[in-house]
Amino acid sequence: MDLISPQQREEVLWEGEPQEVRKLELRDGYGMDSELLDAWRAGDPDGFVERAIADHTEHLRQKAAEGRPYRRVRVVSEPLSEYQRMAVNIASSYEQLRWLPRRLASSLLLPVNDCLVLDSLVVFNVLDGSDNRAEILLSRDPDLVAAVNTAFEEAWALAIPNGEYKPA
Repeated sequence: MDLISPQQREEVLWEGEPQEVRKLELRDGYGMDSELLDAWRAGDPDGFVERAIADHTEHLRQKAAEGRPYRRVRVVSEPLSEYQRMAVNIASSYEQLRWLPRRLASSLLLPVNDCLVLDSLVVFNVLDGSDNRAEILLSRDPDLVAAVNTAFEEAWALAIPNGEYKPA
């Protein structure tokens, strides 16, 4: 695997031949979103959450128009963490997002790190113990890419579509 920069990550995901991007999120909270969580807790008096949702939705629309659809599975513990309660509350109806309660995922072999997978590569977002990004790893190993794609599709098949998910 190769260590890559955040800029290189964006390039491999969003440049070159258009294809679908699939993301597996496996954590119950993300320290990097603390400003978003704080705004949500406060009832979003300054519109920060609304702007973040609008920006994310516009990004997804733009990428889909370029032939780069984006699907995401969030594996979550129940009852939900405060972070995931926020995520359910602010999830864009435009996004192809599914929620997979951890209890339903026990039979799956999933990567230990969040990842984004395309047809020919996988990018792992490795976090430290404080939920900050420690490093970004890229692999083009066809066996690993196939295994992660299989894991994603199995998770997707079990997961509950956004809008239908009712947290326990």
